[in-house]
Amino acid sequence: MSHLVYLRTFLEAYRAGSLTRAAARLGITQPAASAHLAALEAMLGKPLFLRGARGITPTPAADDLARQVAESLDGLDAVMAASRARSTELAGTLHLVGPAEYLSARVGPALAPLVAEGLRLRIQTGNRARIYAALDQGQADLAVTASKPDSRSLGFADLDRERLTLVAAPEFAARVKGRMVSAGLLQDLPCLAYDEELALISAFFAAVFGAPATLRPAATAPDLRILLGMAEAGMGWTILPDYLCAEALTAGRLAELPADRPGPTNTLYLAWTRASLREARTVHVRDMLLRRLRTA
Repeated sequence: MSHLVYLRTFLEAYRAGSLTRAAARLGITQPAASAHLAALEAMLGKPLFLRGARGITPTPAADDLARQVAESLDGLDAVMAASRARSTELAGTLHLVGPAEYLSARVGPALAPLVAEGLRLRIQTGNRARIYAALDQGQADLAVTASKPDSRSLGFADLDRERLTLVAAPEFAARVKGRMVSAGLLQDLPCLAYDEELALISAFFAAVFGAPATLRPAATAPDLRILLGMAEAGMGWTILPDYLCAEALTAGRLAELPADRPGPTNTLYLAWTRASLREARTVHVRDMLLRRLRTA
């Protein structure tokens, strides 16, 4: 049994790059984590980490050991958590982080039944940096992210897909009626953007027009739901993920502007720390979200 404890501490330290973070995730003290690693190194007869001021660096022996044990240990933790989820009341608090717009449109409604099951939910929103910081610092059990996570430190699965869509109010769209939209045409019309960096707009321009977006937005707002409202009010054109503007398009409050090709499609991921899968509630919520939201 001690071997299993030592290996679990080793794998958490290997993934975290820090004994302090590994101990916190495992719910043990740092001296205990250090003792586990020392015992394992003594058993193997070789060092597993180089200690430094900025944390620990794995040796080749640690890389090899992690490859050998990671899948088995992760699988064992997931099996135990799933078994507890089937046999015990799901209680406690689950922390989830992700983009505000996707959490609002898709994840929030899917989480509704969980409160009746005895779970408390604590939801955070943020950009990419904040999402990964919350996972790294143990402030989130699950996260939704539009960037592919690092498989060494996190577990993840494809959750959903979003297509970037060029939209405007019908009255605004009438201004380009009969013309195929081009990069040059859009440069001369008021644009609504998430920020001055034009992240979504630049991705759309590159994929659809093969050209950079070199325009200055008429308005910016760091929440796509605000851009949705401004577009519906006829303030200008914008780029939105299809899940966010689908209802407005169906209701006729927005129109998709015609271009030579559809906008690019991005994958959304559900990510988790390996340690969080030791909690039955995390496995339960992860599996439920994947069942309900995962794109076929």
